[in-house]
Amino acid sequence: MTISRPIFRLIGPLLVLGGLLQSSSLVNQTRIEEQGDYRYIISNGVPNHPTGEFPNPGNPNRISAQNHTFRIPLYPEFAESATPVRPIFGVALNGVPFEPGTAEAWENDRSTPWRFEALTGFINLGVDEHNAHVQPTGSYHYHGVPTGLLHSEQTMVHIGYGADGFPVYGPHGYGDANDASSNVVDVHSSYRLKEGLRPDGPGGLHDGAFVGDFEYVAGLGDLDECNGRFGATPEYPEGT
Repeated sequence: MTISRPIFRLIGPLLVLGGLLQSSSLVNQTRIEEQGDYRYIISNGVPNHPTGEFPNPGNPNRISAQNHTFRIPLYPEFAESATPVRPIFGVALNGVPFEPGTAEAWENDRSTPWRFEALTGFINLGVDEHNAHVQPTGSYHYHGVPTGLLHSEQTMVHIGYGADGFPVYGPHGYGDANDASSNVVDVHSSYRLKEGLRPDGPGGLHDGAFVGDFEYVAGLGDLDECNGRFGATPEYPEGT
């Protein structure tokens, strides 16, 4: 995901109200409205694109309609340091939450950095072609870039909002971050696999199976610690 500002901070609560809707229809229902200093995204959590088959061998859960209400700041602010937000760091424009992390951890110890990555192929979480699968509650959610929201052509696509209120784009951006007339290019993360062996936990080489296998190197790619950057977008030509 591309978060549109280097510093990521939750400045207003991101509320997720659980509970199934009475309707059994699996048709996307999403409403976005602005009230006071907040943007509300209210949805049944059903995507507006076809999904993979659920249940499946890696994911035993079935999609069901939810009652999601997300409250997001309309006027996001910059912070001096990054604040981890989990499990939900934001929401797509179709009302489906972004939950990139996993519950699976080495020896089931969630207090360590040795939590499995969802999309590096070392565990089968039954994700579909949209990098998504389903919680035991029936909540469909994205672990990576929601391909169903992207266009076939290479364009910069606004796909949602972070919990801090900044817009989320992916996986393209302007070649010159501050020039909306420049060519659209792929933008690249500044994370890489660590070298050598893991010092503890599961041991073995840093091969990408776990979150702790990666390290951030400032300037290695186009994006910052939060996989974002400041720059112009089609919706924010003056920059965000």
